[in-house]
Amino acid sequence: MGRRSITGGVVGKGSKRIQYDFRLDGVRYRPTLRAIPTEANLRRAREHLKVIRGRIRLGTFSFIEEFPDFRDLHKIFHHSPYRTCDEVFDEYLSYCDSRLSKHDLSFATFTGYRKVLDSIWRPKLGALPFLQVRYSTLLKIASQYKTWSKKTYNNKISVLRRAFEFGYRDHPDHANPAWALKGARIRRRDLPRIDPFRIQDTETLITAIHQDWGEVQGNFMSFASSPDFGRRRRSQRAGLR
Repeated sequence: MGRRSITGGVVGKGSKRIQYDFRLDGVRYRPTLRAIPTEANLRRAREHLKVIRGRIRLGTFSFIEEFPDFRDLHKIFHHSPYRTCDEVFDEYLSYCDSRLSKHDLSFATFTGYRKVLDSIWRPKLGALPFLQVRYSTLLKIASQYKTWSKKTYNNKISVLRRAFEFGYRDHPDHANPAWALKGARIRRRDLPRIDPFRIQDTETLITAIHQDWGEVQGNFMSFASSPDFGRRRRSQRAGLR
């Protein structure tokens, strides 16, 4: 008969952390969470551990969500039978590369996709099993970048959505968490202010067009730059609404 633990699988680790002790897939883990190991906190941690063990039995336990700071987190998923996010990202970029070779995707777009995945999403998601990544994890990563403009935020989210949509084509019976990420709403005041040419700049441009492209192009540019042309275009747009 095994000896029953008097700690309940929870002990203080130093003065600022509490250590948990449990087994997952036959391997013993002792991760910690930041909390002062008072009697009340240890009691709550023991109840928390009971919930964790219950989730392990049901197959719903997510190590990354319970212990996101665990230093050996990558080792837990190293032998996972499921594809990691790194593998899905690699497959998606390989697919984009094939589109590039068929002239179905521009080099700048392909390079942009790769840069976003490698700099933003791989460092946080790469080692995790693709099907175990949750919406809350994706939102937490995206929310860390406080200096992003709305347009930049939407671009980074868009690339992730494309990669996840590609990966979930193999799993149509699963819900894709990336689709729940909402893009930032861009209002009129968020758009850059139009900076029109000065009259001197316009005249220089028209003169250069006359010299390089001929009289027809120069005359068209002169007409297009006139106030009457601008008023006509605005009236046409108003009539189409």
